[in-house]
Amino acid sequence: MKPLGWWLRHLHELLESSMGRILDEESLTRRHWQVLNTIALGARTPEEVDEVMAPFVAADGSMAPKIADLRERGWVTETGELTAAGREAHTRVEQRVQAFRATAIDGIGDDDYRTTIRTLERCAANLEAA
Repeated sequence: MKPLGWWLRHLHELLESSMGRILDEESLTRRHWQVLNTIALGARTPEEVDEVMAPFVAADGSMAPKIADLRERGWVTETGELTAAGREAHTRVEQRVQAFRATAIDGIGDDDYRTTIRTLERCAANLEAA
């Protein structure tokens, strides 16, 4: 049996590449989607987006360039709200992302999914406490 780290890395790579193919249809990266979704959920300033996306900001730096790109597409206003085109894009991409997530967990029952999440949370807590 392969160790946990191997499976986590393998799954991460599959999630990234599969999600990338879905987002390529909109010329988006995963970070673009996360920023678009964060704005749709109410973040308005680059600082608010960075705060919500803190785990990714540490690795990628501020999400301000992604916000600027979404503004150039006409999806985000200068005040940080989605335009009508941005809302349409968000809805369109969100449907694809939801279908992708459903595919990723196909055949996994609710109890098994919850157990997996709780197990991963526990592993993370163990390492954070170490």
